Amino acid sequence: MKPFFFRATVLSLTLLASACSIDKTPYNGLPEDAILQNAQGLRAATDGNYAFIKDADYTRNLFIMNEYPGDNITLSGTTTDPLFLTYTYRHTTDQGNTLAIYRKGYQAIIGCNKVISAIQEGSSKELDQLLGENLFIRAMVHFDLVRLFGRPYTQSPETNLGIPIKTDTKADDNASRATVKEVYAFVVSELQRSAKLMTTVRTNSYASPAAANALLSRVYLYMNDNANAITYANLVIADGRYTLATPTQVGDFYTIDNEQNREIIYAIKHTLKDDRTWSSLGSMYYTSPGGVGYGEVYASQAYQDLVNTFTNDKRRSFLVRKLTSTGAQERRNNIDKVYITKFSNQGGLPTLSSPVVLRLAEVYLNRAEAYAKTGEATKAIADVNLIRQRAGLTGSELYATSDLKGLPSVLDVVLQERRIELAFEGHRPYDLFRNNRSLVRNYPGFHNTTDGQQTVPATDKQVVHLIPESEIVLNKNLQQNPL
Repeated sequence: MKPFFFRATVLSLTLLASACSIDKTPYNGLPEDAILQNAQGLRAATDGNYAFIKDADYTRNLFIMNEYPGDNITLSGTTTDPLFLTYTYRHTTDQGNTLAIYRKGYQAIIGCNKVISAIQEGSSKELDQLLGENLFIRAMVHFDLVRLFGRPYTQSPETNLGIPIKTDTKADDNASRATVKEVYAFVVSELQRSAKLMTTVRTNSYASPAAANALLSRVYLYMNDNANAITYANLVIADGRYTLATPTQVGDFYTIDNEQNREIIYAIKHTLKDDRTWSSLGSMYYTSPGGVGYGEVYASQAYQDLVNTFTNDKRRSFLVRKLTSTGAQERRNNIDKVYITKFSNQGGLPTLSSPVVLRLAEVYLNRAEAYAKTGEATKAIADVNLIRQRAGLTGSELYATSDLKGLPSVLDVVLQERRIELAFEGHRPYDLFRNNRSLVRNYPGFHNTTDGQQTVPATDKQVVHLIPESEIVLNKNLQQNPL
């Protein structure tokens, strides 16, 4: 029996029977080898690979599994959804979200491999563009998975296991897990190659050289290669296609179509037909005035205190207090209902959003962190202040090297600003653990502890998820993470 993700095809391309002698078979009815023979078919297959990562099994699980282990949110009760296991660090070998994202991730990777293997580099500008886009997707998915299943790069990457590196289209190759260092090296090489191949200007719903460079700045930051993190951040900032939002634009930042937002470098585009209503990301964070959405995951008290430090901070608008008819704070299990709207209200729909993967604000903060770690404090503070000015803060609300506002170091300033600006977008746990800092939950929530508080050190075995047991049963070469 072969693993599900190795048996998946690029677009479920089943040959449709036809009694007509004239071939009018649509592309979704052609056999796979026919699809991959020309640019039109390769574009259709590439669009199918984008669809794989838009699938709820990937996108919903990715954003939940990246964000819920952090300290910006609080879970207001127990749930049978496996997100509870991710949030509480009670990972199991049969956890539903790990199996779903592992299989969907490799389904996307194999889809990319089929397009990549069908293109001869240098054949044409159009084909090179498609090759570059698929290399980007393949690299991004490998990076997503190695962060979930492999330990932080700063912890013995030469020996810690990452994920299998998949570059072929074989149905079942019984691949072993590469080391974390090997996976990161693969991701870097793929992204560098993809950036050179893509020359056609497309919208930010698709891969681009800037997207590859922005992701490289993040990857190098995770590797503690600060010089390269700065280099690739500079390439994106100098690109010219992207600008930071203004303070007046911040409040509506996530409600407009991503193509209309010049700060977004890459987002996973969702349209009306992709609205998953109660199964959407936003449904867990928000209940609309019309009663749509579970609204059971709230902004943590720690995050509220931080973002509310300055009343002029426009990022406060992403938190909405649920009040009773008399104006009192509504609560669930003694936890204040403070909704999060970063994944809501695109086009006015409470559960629709196009999750942002890469945006210019993160790139500036990547550079700021790298500057802080290389002793360039003035440059780091300047980048942080750009992000604070974006949020409407001025004057004494900004930092100076002589005024860190009580924080012990410039690095602490950067990490705190990353926490405020990138909240709920899936960065916080990685920011903590790759910097060898513990997760500290000292606020109300269902943290799987008797005293309502929780501390998880960066070296804890539960920092990473477990490889799905069903995949290990099918592939004896897969080694499990420590239980």
